[in-house]
Amino acid sequence: MLRTVNRVLLGLAGLVLFLAGGAVLAAGFGLDVPSWWPWHGKTDVLLSRSRRDHWNDQGWWWPVVIAVLALIVLLALWWLLAQLRRARLAEVLVDSGDGEGALLRGRALEAVLAGEAEGLDGVSRAEVVLDGRRSAPSARVELLLEAHAEPAGALARLEGESLAHARDSAGLASLPAEVRLRAVKHRARRVS
Repeated sequence: MLRTVNRVLLGLAGLVLFLAGGAVLAAGFGLDVPSWWPWHGKTDVLLSRSRRDHWNDQGWWWPVVIAVLALIVLLALWWLLAQLRRARLAEVLVDSGDGEGALLRGRALEAVLAGEAEGLDGVSRAEVVLDGRRSAPSARVELLLEAHAEPAGALARLEGESLAHARDSAGLASLPAEVRLRAVKHRARRVS
């Protein structure tokens, strides 16, 4: 979701800046511009004094300007905070039995879980990302299945073997997982 929002926002910002820059360059070089264009020459400004005074006399103008700017600031802050949020879990809290606990690197658990999932019958490749809190992690697993693999069987083996081993070895009460299954692209076989 965040990747899509980033792409849309960057695309829109780029398009607006490109069009505004092109308009400024066209007017600055003295090229013919349409009559509705906001400026026509090197000395023109975007909003003349008469236009600013015209909008200033309207009672609704300043509340709308402030509301739009406040909305833009809130959206920019939301986007900035979303960028700063970590997408992966850096460490998992493991109960060591002595009341202290130990920290396990999240990438290490991801690598072990992916390696064990790739060892399952019918799984070509596995990618694992841990997220959530370090005391209650969750996993996002993407499995690339071979052409002959049964999705239900692969999912059952992943849950019964790989996720169960990861949960037990880290001493977690539960390890919820979101699993996405994809098939390897392959050519159709001829049957005669």
